[in-house]
Amino acid sequence: MKKLNVLLVCGSGASSGFMAANIRKAAAEKGLDIKITARGESEIENYIDDIDALMVGPHLAYILDEVEEFVGDAPVKVILMKPEYYAILNGKQALDHLLEEVQ
Repeated sequence: MKKLNVLLVCGSGASSGFMAANIRKAAAEKGLDIKITARGESEIENYIDDIDALMVGPHLAYILDEVEEFVGDAPVKVILMKPEYYAILNGKQALDHLLEEVQ
């Protein structure tokens, strides 16, 4: 599997930082080469050209239409994170979801 560049977005950035760290840890345990960057949603368009996937916090479902416009024709997989793992910042479940979506 090639290196994955993932942008994680969930608003304030605090919880996304923890979530990104937990996904990184889960990826390292599996020996996967995944770069996870956590940013606020206002920065999405700055990263579109550099990422393979965009993970969006469940409470930001309302920005998905706008996100699709930013993404346009770029080969970026947009993934709405599931509340059940996001709420507890479960990096393993988030990683599994990410891998399901990008395979």
